[in-house]
Amino acid sequence: MTLRHRLRNFRAVLRSQVIGICRFSYPALGGFQRVHDTPEDRAAFLYAPERLDERFRLFEAFTLPSLRAQTDQNFTYLIVIGQDFPPERLAQLKALTKDMPQVVIQAHPPGRHRTVMADALNSVRKPGRFCIQFRLDDDDAVGVQFVAKLRRGLRHAYPMFLLSHLVAFNFTRGYYARAGVNGIETEPAKRLYLSMAIAIAFRPDTRLTVMNFGHHEVWEHMPTVTRIDPDMWVRGINDHMDSREPIGKSLEPLTPENEASFKAAFGINADEVRAIWRR
Repeated sequence: MTLRHRLRNFRAVLRSQVIGICRFSYPALGGFQRVHDTPEDRAAFLYAPERLDERFRLFEAFTLPSLRAQTDQNFTYLIVIGQDFPPERLAQLKALTKDMPQVVIQAHPPGRHRTVMADALNSVRKPGRFCIQFRLDDDDAVGVQFVAKLRRGLRHAYPMFLLSHLVAFNFTRGYYARAGVNGIETEPAKRLYLSMAIAIAFRPDTRLTVMNFGHHEVWEHMPTVTRIDPDMWVRGINDHMDSREPIGKSLEPLTPENEASFKAAFGINADEVRAIWRR
């Protein structure tokens, strides 16, 4: 690679935009494994107090600490909610994220899941820049170097954009985890193409988004870079999961030593988890 190409590569990485998106109990038309007859039925399910209580606990215990702990703080975290999201819950969401300048909250009416999410993502894109996008639901987490490794991955994968307008990064190693009054239970896991373990980098000239592709089908549509870095994601196990996968069957409580390692890897503090569940 010539010096000219190296400089172009370096500038593109420096100017790249990283966006994570969260569908926070958004009453989409489609996009869920559970079927509801009407948008009103779906909203009633999503906004049930017991369910929202759990989502907020997981969001506070898992998702937000992992984002606050990122070694590269130059990213946007887009949270999409419904226009009819309960006002007291919106206030709660804003209070939880008020210290995070990366957070953008958007309210949308019910619509087709992928269309609404894609429009939301494109509304915060900066023109003329490479854009790396990932999904991070309200019960999951990422490793503290996730954003930094995405930018590093873009630098290494830059020549691939000569032949493709998008490239995926797939991290295979992480944990299943359940939070509760006794702390955190985990199970090491190795998986391909989990939603929170994938990011897609887009050339500036495309308006496609990470939501245009089912995460299990990413490899069918673009070149992918698979990484085996340890401690890159946490998939939360809880009572209101929108998944039928039989996962997290061998969870074990973290020891005090492992609690410290887990905090270093993900920014998740087991003592704070216990306190959240005891409130």
